[in-house]
Amino acid sequence: MAAWRSWAALRLCATVVLLDMVVGKGFVEDLDESFKENRNDDIWLVDFYAPWCGHCKKLEPIWNEVGLEMKSIGSPVKVGKMDATSYSSIASEFGVRGYPTIKLLKGDLAYNYRGPRTKDDIIEFAHRVSGALIRPLPSQQMFEHMQKRHRVFFVYIGGESPLKEKYIDAASELIVYTYFFSASEEVVPEYVTLKEMPAVLVFKDETYFVYDGKLVALAVIDEKNTSVEHARLKSIIQEVARDYRDLFHRDFQFGHMDGNDYINTLLMDELTVPTVVVLNTSNQQYFLLDRQIKNVEDMVQFINNILDGTVEAQGGDSILQRLKRIVFDAKSTIVSIFKSSPLMGCFLFGLPLGVISIMCYGIYTADTDGGYIEERYEVSKSENENQEQIEESKEQQEPSSAESVVPTVQEPKDVLEKKKD
Repeated sequence: MAAWRSWAALRLCATVVLLDMVVGKGFVEDLDESFKENRNDDIWLVDFYAPWCGHCKKLEPIWNEVGLEMKSIGSPVKVGKMDATSYSSIASEFGVRGYPTIKLLKGDLAYNYRGPRTKDDIIEFAHRVSGALIRPLPSQQMFEHMQKRHRVFFVYIGGESPLKEKYIDAASELIVYTYFFSASEEVVPEYVTLKEMPAVLVFKDETYFVYDGKLVALAVIDEKNTSVEHARLKSIIQEVARDYRDLFHRDFQFGHMDGNDYINTLLMDELTVPTVVVLNTSNQQYFLLDRQIKNVEDMVQFINNILDGTVEAQGGDSILQRLKRIVFDAKSTIVSIFKSSPLMGCFLFGLPLGVISIMCYGIYTADTDGGYIEERYEVSKSENENQEQIEESKEQQEPSSAESVVPTVQEPKDVLEKKKD
Protein backbone atom coordinates (compact mmCIF):
# COMPACT_ATOMS: atom_id res chain seq x y z
CA MET A 1 0.00 0.00 0.00
CA ALA A 2 2.81 2.41 0.92
CA ALA A 3 4.59 1.66 -2.35
CA TRP A 4 1.37 2.29 -4.28
CA ARG A 5 0.90 5.63 -2.55
CA SER A 6 4.47 6.62 -3.37
CA TRP A 7 3.95 5.67 -6.99
CA ALA A 8 0.69 7.66 -7.15
CA ALA A 9 2.38 10.69 -5.62
CA LEU A 10 5.22 10.43 -8.12
CA ARG A 11 2.76 10.22 -11.02
CA LEU A 12 0.88 13.24 -9.71
CA CYS A 13 4.08 15.22 -9.42
CA ALA A 14 5.15 14.22 -12.93
CA THR A 15 1.74 15.19 -14.28
CA VAL A 16 2.01 18.64 -12.71
CA VAL A 17 5.48 19.12 -14.19
CA LEU A 18 4.32 18.03 -17.65
CA LEU A 19 1.28 20.29 -17.51
CA ASP A 20 3.52 23.15 -16.49
CA MET A 21 5.75 22.44 -19.47
CA VAL A 22 2.76 22.18 -21.78
CA VAL A 23 1.51 25.67 -20.96
CA GLY A 24 5.07 26.96 -21.26
CA LYS A 25 5.62 28.31 -17.76
CA GLY A 26 8.72 26.19 -17.35
CA PHE A 27 10.39 28.05 -20.20
CA VAL A 28 9.63 31.60 -19.07
CA GLU A 29 12.05 32.82 -16.43
CA ASP A 30 10.98 35.13 -13.61
CA LEU A 31 13.59 37.87 -13.58
CA ASP A 32 14.82 39.87 -10.57
CA GLU A 33 17.46 42.52 -9.81
CA SER A 34 20.30 40.18 -10.86
CA PHE A 35 19.04 40.33 -14.46
CA LYS A 36 20.68 43.73 -14.98
CA GLU A 37 24.17 42.32 -14.43
CA ASN A 38 23.71 38.97 -16.19
CA ARG A 39 21.66 39.90 -19.26
CA ASN A 40 24.57 40.77 -21.59
CA ASP A 41 25.58 37.13 -21.85
CA ASP A 42 22.40 36.21 -23.79
CA ILE A 43 19.67 37.60 -26.02
CA TRP A 44 16.47 38.14 -24.03
CA LEU A 45 12.83 38.61 -24.95
CA VAL A 46 11.26 40.17 -21.86
CA ASP A 47 7.70 41.01 -20.87
CA PHE A 48 7.60 43.88 -18.37
CA TYR A 49 4.24 43.57 -16.63
CA ALA A 50 2.23 44.78 -13.65
CA PRO A 51 0.26 42.24 -11.54
CA TRP A 52 -2.88 44.40 -11.58
CA CYS A 53 -2.82 45.05 -15.35
CA GLY A 54 -5.68 43.43 -17.28
CA HIS A 55 -3.80 43.43 -20.61
CA CYS A 56 -0.84 41.77 -18.85
CA LYS A 57 -3.05 38.97 -17.56
CA LYS A 58 -4.45 38.49 -21.04
CA LEU A 59 -0.92 38.26 -22.46
CA GLU A 60 0.33 35.73 -19.87
CA PRO A 61 -0.89 32.48 -21.53
CA ILE A 62 0.33 33.74 -24.93
CA TRP A 63 3.70 34.57 -23.38
CA ASN A 64 3.97 31.07 -21.95
CA GLU A 65 3.31 29.66 -25.43
CA VAL A 66 6.06 31.91 -26.81
CA GLY A 67 8.50 30.56 -24.21
CA LEU A 68 7.61 26.96 -25.05
CA GLU A 69 7.88 27.52 -28.81
CA MET A 70 11.24 29.31 -28.61
CA LYS A 71 12.64 26.50 -26.48
CA SER A 72 11.30 23.72 -28.69
CA ILE A 73 12.83 25.16 -31.90
CA GLY A 74 16.19 25.69 -30.22
CA SER A 75 16.17 29.48 -30.48
CA PRO A 76 19.10 31.28 -28.82
CA VAL A 77 16.64 33.85 -27.49
CA LYS A 78 15.69 33.39 -23.84
CA VAL A 79 12.19 34.35 -22.76
CA GLY A 80 11.56 36.03 -19.42
CA LYS A 81 9.17 38.28 -17.56
CA MET A 82 9.70 40.93 -14.90
CA ASP A 83 7.31 42.54 -12.46
CA ALA A 84 7.95 46.18 -13.34
CA THR A 85 6.26 47.38 -10.16
CA SER A 86 8.60 45.37 -7.92
CA TYR A 87 11.73 46.25 -9.92
CA SER A 88 10.73 49.72 -11.05
CA SER A 89 14.30 51.06 -11.22
CA ILE A 90 15.34 48.38 -13.71
CA ALA A 91 12.16 48.84 -15.72
CA SER A 92 12.73 52.59 -15.95
CA GLU A 93 16.30 52.04 -17.13
CA PHE A 94 14.89 50.08 -20.07
CA GLY A 95 12.39 52.84 -20.82
CA VAL A 96 9.27 51.01 -19.69
CA ARG A 97 6.38 53.49 -19.63
CA GLY A 98 3.33 51.25 -19.83
CA TYR A 99 2.17 47.68 -19.26
CA PRO A 100 2.73 45.28 -20.78
CA THR A 101 5.95 46.30 -22.56
CA ILE A 102 7.77 43.74 -24.69
CA LYS A 103 11.45 44.30 -25.44
CA LEU A 104 14.18 42.29 -27.08
CA LEU A 105 17.52 42.97 -25.37
CA LYS A 106 20.60 42.29 -27.47
CA GLY A 107 23.86 43.45 -25.94
CA ASP A 108 23.53 47.15 -25.21
CA LEU A 109 20.55 47.51 -27.58
CA ALA A 110 16.89 47.35 -26.59
CA TYR A 111 14.20 46.94 -29.27
CA ASN A 112 10.54 47.67 -28.57
CA TYR A 113 7.85 45.35 -29.89
CA ARG A 114 4.76 47.24 -31.05
CA GLY A 115 2.97 44.62 -33.14
CA PRO A 116 -0.05 42.43 -32.41
CA ARG A 117 0.21 40.42 -29.19
CA THR A 118 -0.07 37.01 -30.81
CA LYS A 119 2.32 34.12 -30.46
CA ASP A 120 3.32 34.01 -34.13
CA ASP A 121 3.88 37.77 -34.44
CA ILE A 122 5.98 37.94 -31.27
CA ILE A 123 8.12 34.96 -32.30
CA GLU A 124 8.61 36.41 -35.80
CA PHE A 125 9.75 39.69 -34.22
CA ALA A 126 12.22 37.83 -31.98
CA HIS A 127 13.70 35.93 -34.94
CA ARG A 128 14.01 39.09 -37.05
CA VAL A 129 15.64 41.32 -34.45
CA SER A 130 17.86 38.71 -32.81
CA GLY A 131 19.45 37.66 -36.08
CA ALA A 132 21.82 39.47 -38.43
CA LEU A 133 20.98 43.08 -39.17
CA ILE A 134 21.55 42.61 -42.91
CA ARG A 135 20.82 39.08 -44.14
CA PRO A 136 22.43 37.84 -47.37
CA LEU A 137 20.35 36.31 -50.16
CA PRO A 138 22.75 33.90 -51.90
CA SER A 139 20.41 32.52 -54.58
CA GLN A 140 17.26 33.24 -56.59
CA GLN A 141 15.49 30.38 -54.80
CA MET A 142 16.15 32.05 -51.44
CA PHE A 143 15.02 35.37 -52.89
CA GLU A 144 11.72 33.88 -54.06
CA HIS A 145 11.26 32.19 -50.69
CA MET A 146 11.64 35.54 -48.90
CA GLN A 147 9.10 37.12 -51.27
CA LYS A 148 6.53 34.49 -50.34
CA ARG A 149 7.17 34.85 -46.60
CA HIS A 150 7.37 38.63 -46.23
CA ARG A 151 4.95 41.22 -47.53
CA VAL A 152 7.46 44.08 -47.28
CA PHE A 153 11.27 43.92 -47.22
CA PHE A 154 14.33 45.85 -48.40
CA VAL A 155 17.26 44.62 -50.50
CA TYR A 156 20.62 46.32 -51.06
CA ILE A 157 22.24 45.50 -54.41
CA GLY A 158 25.96 46.22 -54.89
CA GLY A 159 29.27 46.42 -53.06
CA GLU A 160 30.69 48.73 -50.42
CA SER A 161 29.53 52.33 -50.79
CA PRO A 162 28.25 55.34 -48.81
CA LEU A 163 24.73 54.20 -49.73
CA LYS A 164 25.35 50.89 -47.97
CA GLU A 165 26.47 52.72 -44.83
CA LYS A 166 23.20 54.66 -44.82
CA TYR A 167 21.34 51.43 -45.50
CA ILE A 168 22.90 49.80 -42.44
CA ASP A 169 22.06 52.84 -40.28
CA ALA A 170 18.45 52.71 -41.42
CA ALA A 171 18.27 48.98 -40.79
CA SER A 172 19.50 49.39 -37.21
CA GLU A 173 16.54 51.68 -36.52
CA LEU A 174 13.83 49.98 -38.59
CA ILE A 175 14.62 46.28 -38.09
CA VAL A 176 11.72 46.18 -35.60
CA TYR A 177 9.33 46.70 -38.54
CA THR A 178 10.67 44.65 -41.42
CA TYR A 179 13.60 42.66 -42.87
CA PHE A 180 16.72 44.03 -44.57
CA PHE A 181 18.67 41.92 -47.06
CA SER A 182 21.67 42.21 -49.36
CA ALA A 183 22.19 40.44 -52.67
CA SER A 184 24.21 40.49 -55.86
CA GLU A 185 22.76 41.62 -59.18
CA GLU A 186 22.59 38.01 -60.42
CA VAL A 187 20.23 37.01 -57.60
CA VAL A 188 17.62 39.68 -58.38
CA PRO A 189 14.65 38.43 -60.45
CA GLU A 190 14.75 39.13 -64.18
CA TYR A 191 11.77 41.49 -64.09
CA VAL A 192 13.77 43.94 -61.92
CA THR A 193 15.41 46.73 -63.92
CA LEU A 194 18.33 48.62 -62.36
CA LYS A 195 19.52 51.82 -64.01
CA GLU A 196 22.54 52.23 -61.74
CA MET A 197 24.47 50.44 -59.02
CA PRO A 198 24.48 50.29 -56.05
CA ALA A 199 20.75 50.46 -55.39
CA VAL A 200 18.17 49.82 -52.70
CA LEU A 201 14.97 48.00 -53.64
CA VAL A 202 11.73 47.90 -51.69
CA PHE A 203 9.58 44.84 -52.40
CA LYS A 204 5.93 45.19 -51.47
CA ASP A 205 2.73 43.46 -52.56
CA GLU A 206 4.41 41.45 -55.34
CA THR A 207 5.98 44.53 -56.91
CA TYR A 208 9.08 46.62 -56.25
CA PHE A 209 10.30 50.21 -56.04
CA VAL A 210 13.81 51.56 -56.49
CA TYR A 211 14.86 53.86 -53.67
CA ASP A 212 15.80 57.17 -55.31
CA GLY A 213 15.37 59.76 -52.61
CA LYS A 214 11.60 60.16 -52.89
CA LEU A 215 9.46 62.02 -50.41
CA VAL A 216 7.97 59.69 -47.81
CA ALA A 217 4.58 60.56 -46.30
CA LEU A 218 4.19 58.84 -42.93
CA ALA A 219 1.20 58.64 -40.65
CA VAL A 220 2.78 58.54 -37.19
CA ILE A 221 0.34 56.76 -34.88
CA ASP A 222 0.17 54.63 -31.75
CA GLU A 223 -1.05 51.13 -32.59
CA LYS A 224 -2.03 50.55 -28.95
CA ASN A 225 -4.29 53.59 -28.99
CA THR A 226 -7.78 52.54 -30.03
CA SER A 227 -9.12 56.07 -30.53
CA VAL A 228 -10.82 56.97 -33.81
CA GLU A 229 -8.22 59.62 -34.70
CA HIS A 230 -5.32 57.14 -34.91
CA ALA A 231 -7.26 54.65 -37.04
CA ARG A 232 -8.67 57.40 -39.28
CA LEU A 233 -5.27 58.92 -40.09
CA LYS A 234 -3.84 55.51 -40.95
CA SER A 235 -6.82 54.80 -43.19
CA ILE A 236 -6.43 58.14 -45.00
CA ILE A 237 -2.76 57.43 -45.82
CA GLN A 238 -3.66 53.98 -47.13
CA GLU A 239 -6.47 55.37 -49.27
CA VAL A 240 -4.27 58.09 -50.78
CA ALA A 241 -1.54 55.55 -51.58
CA ARG A 242 -4.09 53.32 -53.30
CA ASP A 243 -6.34 55.79 -55.13
CA TYR A 244 -3.74 58.41 -56.09
CA ARG A 245 -0.96 56.06 -57.03
CA ASP A 246 -0.69 57.26 -60.64
CA LEU A 247 -0.63 60.91 -59.57
CA PHE A 248 1.96 60.74 -56.76
CA HIS A 249 3.93 57.57 -57.48
CA ARG A 250 6.75 59.48 -59.19
CA ASP A 251 7.45 61.72 -56.17
CA PHE A 252 5.97 60.06 -53.09
CA GLN A 253 5.92 56.90 -51.08
CA PHE A 254 3.37 56.31 -48.34
CA GLY A 255 3.36 54.41 -45.09
CA HIS A 256 2.59 54.51 -41.39
CA MET A 257 4.82 54.19 -38.33
CA ASP A 258 3.93 52.97 -34.87
CA GLY A 259 5.34 55.35 -32.26
CA ASN A 260 7.31 58.57 -32.63
CA ASP A 261 10.70 57.56 -31.14
CA TYR A 262 12.49 57.27 -34.48
CA ILE A 263 10.85 60.40 -35.92
CA ASN A 264 11.73 62.41 -32.80
CA THR A 265 15.38 61.47 -33.24
CA LEU A 266 15.29 62.36 -36.92
CA LEU A 267 13.52 65.69 -36.38
CA MET A 268 15.37 66.49 -33.12
CA ASP A 269 12.01 67.43 -31.65
CA GLU A 270 9.03 65.92 -29.83
CA LEU A 271 6.30 65.07 -32.35
CA THR A 272 2.75 64.74 -31.03
CA VAL A 273 0.85 61.70 -32.32
CA PRO A 274 -1.23 61.07 -34.29
CA THR A 275 0.10 63.24 -37.11
CA VAL A 276 1.54 63.15 -40.60
CA VAL A 277 5.12 64.03 -41.45
CA VAL A 278 6.71 64.05 -44.91
CA LEU A 279 10.42 63.21 -45.10
CA ASN A 280 12.82 64.10 -47.89
CA THR A 281 15.25 61.20 -47.69
CA SER A 282 17.79 62.81 -50.02
CA ASN A 283 18.59 65.90 -47.94
CA GLN A 284 17.09 65.19 -44.49
CA GLN A 285 14.44 67.88 -44.83
CA TYR A 286 10.91 67.35 -43.55
CA PHE A 287 7.47 68.90 -43.83
CA LEU A 288 4.93 69.21 -41.02
CA LEU A 289 1.19 69.59 -41.39
CA ASP A 290 -0.11 73.03 -42.34
CA ARG A 291 -3.70 71.97 -41.83
CA GLN A 292 -5.86 69.50 -39.94
CA ILE A 293 -6.29 66.30 -41.92
CA LYS A 294 -9.97 65.43 -41.77
CA ASN A 295 -10.29 63.46 -44.98
CA VAL A 296 -8.49 62.29 -48.11
CA GLU A 297 -9.01 65.63 -49.85
CA ASP A 298 -7.12 67.43 -47.06
CA MET A 299 -4.24 65.00 -47.40
CA VAL A 300 -4.10 65.43 -51.16
CA GLN A 301 -4.09 69.22 -50.79
CA PHE A 302 -1.25 69.00 -48.26
CA ILE A 303 0.82 66.92 -50.69
CA ASN A 304 0.15 69.33 -53.56
CA ASN A 305 1.21 72.25 -51.36
CA ILE A 306 4.52 70.49 -50.71
CA LEU A 307 5.06 69.95 -54.44
CA ASP A 308 4.34 73.57 -55.35
CA GLY A 309 6.50 74.94 -52.50
CA THR A 310 3.70 76.41 -50.40
CA VAL A 311 4.68 74.36 -47.33
CA GLU A 312 8.08 75.40 -45.98
CA ALA A 313 10.70 72.68 -45.64
CA GLN A 314 12.42 72.31 -42.28
CA GLY A 315 15.64 70.61 -41.25
CA GLY A 316 18.20 69.75 -43.92
CA ASP A 317 21.90 68.98 -43.94
CA SER A 318 23.37 72.50 -43.65
CA ILE A 319 26.30 73.27 -41.37
CA LEU A 320 23.95 74.77 -38.80
CA GLN A 321 21.79 71.65 -38.82
CA ARG A 322 24.86 69.45 -38.47
CA LEU A 323 26.00 71.43 -35.43
CA LYS A 324 22.49 71.17 -34.04
CA ARG A 325 22.62 67.41 -34.64
CA ILE A 326 25.92 67.14 -32.74
CA VAL A 327 24.45 69.02 -29.77
CA PHE A 328 21.26 66.95 -29.90
CA ASP A 329 23.15 63.65 -30.03
CA ALA A 330 25.40 64.71 -27.13
CA LYS A 331 22.38 65.76 -25.07
CA SER A 332 20.56 62.51 -25.87
CA THR A 333 23.61 60.48 -24.89
CA ILE A 334 23.97 62.29 -21.56
CA VAL A 335 20.26 61.93 -20.77
CA SER A 336 20.28 58.23 -21.65
CA ILE A 337 23.33 57.64 -19.45
CA PHE A 338 21.68 59.32 -16.46
CA LYS A 339 18.43 57.44 -17.08
CA SER A 340 20.09 54.05 -17.41
CA SER A 341 22.63 54.52 -14.60
CA PRO A 342 22.48 57.71 -12.51
CA LEU A 343 25.52 56.76 -10.44
CA MET A 344 27.59 56.11 -13.55
CA GLY A 345 26.44 59.43 -15.01
CA CYS A 346 27.46 61.29 -11.86
CA PHE A 347 30.84 59.58 -11.93
CA LEU A 348 31.52 60.21 -15.62
CA PHE A 349 30.52 63.86 -15.56
CA GLY A 350 30.91 64.77 -11.89
CA LEU A 351 34.50 63.59 -11.54
CA PRO A 352 35.93 65.71 -14.40
CA LEU A 353 33.96 68.73 -13.21
CA GLY A 354 35.26 68.19 -9.68
CA VAL A 355 38.85 67.98 -10.89
CA ILE A 356 38.44 71.13 -12.99
CA SER A 357 36.88 72.96 -10.02
CA ILE A 358 39.77 71.97 -7.75
CA MET A 359 42.31 73.11 -10.35
CA CYS A 360 40.55 76.48 -10.79
CA TYR A 361 40.36 76.92 -7.03
CA GLY A 362 44.06 76.10 -6.68
CA ILE A 363 45.02 78.59 -9.36
CA TYR A 364 42.86 81.31 -7.81
CA THR A 365 44.13 80.76 -4.26
CA ALA A 366 47.72 80.61 -5.49
CA ASP A 367 47.37 84.04 -7.10
CA THR A 368 45.72 85.45 -3.98
CA ASP A 369 48.41 84.09 -1.66
CA GLY A 370 51.14 85.44 -3.93
CA GLY A 371 49.62 88.91 -3.84
CA TYR A 372 49.24 88.70 -0.05
CA ILE A 373 52.88 87.68 0.43
CA GLU A 374 54.02 90.43 -1.89
CA GLU A 375 51.88 92.93 0.00
CA ARG A 376 53.29 91.76 3.33
CA TYR A 377 56.79 92.09 1.92
CA GLU A 378 56.11 95.69 0.84
CA VAL A 379 54.60 96.56 4.24
CA SER A 380 57.48 95.06 6.23
CA LYS A 381 59.98 96.80 3.95
CA SER A 382 58.39 100.18 4.61
CA GLU A 383 58.28 99.43 8.35
CA ASN A 384 61.99 98.65 8.32
CA GLU A 385 62.73 101.90 6.51
CA ASN A 386 60.69 103.85 9.09
CA GLN A 387 62.46 102.08 11.93
CA GLU A 388 65.85 102.93 10.41
CA GLN A 389 64.86 106.58 10.10
CA ILE A 390 63.80 106.68 13.76
CA GLU A 391 67.05 105.12 14.91
CA GLU A 392 69.08 107.56 12.79
CA SER A 393 67.22 110.52 14.33
CA LYS A 394 67.90 109.17 17.82
CA GLU A 395 71.59 108.84 17.07
CA GLN A 396 71.67 112.43 15.87
CA GLN A 397 69.95 113.67 19.08
CA GLU A 398 72.24 111.81 21.59
CA PRO A 399 75.44 114.05 21.22
CA SER A 400 73.55 117.29 21.64
CA SER A 401 71.79 116.03 24.74
CA ALA A 402 75.08 114.92 26.27
CA GLU A 403 76.67 118.38 25.88
CA SER A 404 73.67 120.23 27.28
CA VAL A 405 73.64 121.24 31.03
CA VAL A 406 71.04 119.68 33.21
CA PRO A 407 68.88 122.47 34.65
CA THR A 408 68.89 122.86 38.48
CA VAL A 409 65.71 122.45 40.35
CA GLN A 410 64.85 125.41 42.59
CA GLU A 411 64.21 124.35 46.12
CA PRO A 412 61.19 125.60 47.99
CA LYS A 413 61.51 128.92 49.94
CA ASP A 414 60.85 127.48 53.42
CA VAL A 415 63.59 124.93 52.90
CA LEU A 416 66.09 127.71 52.11
CA GLU A 417 65.13 129.61 55.26
CA LYS A 418 65.73 126.55 57.42
CA LYS A 419 69.16 126.11 55.93
CA LYS A 420 70.01 129.75 56.92
CA ASP A 421 69.02 129.14 60.53
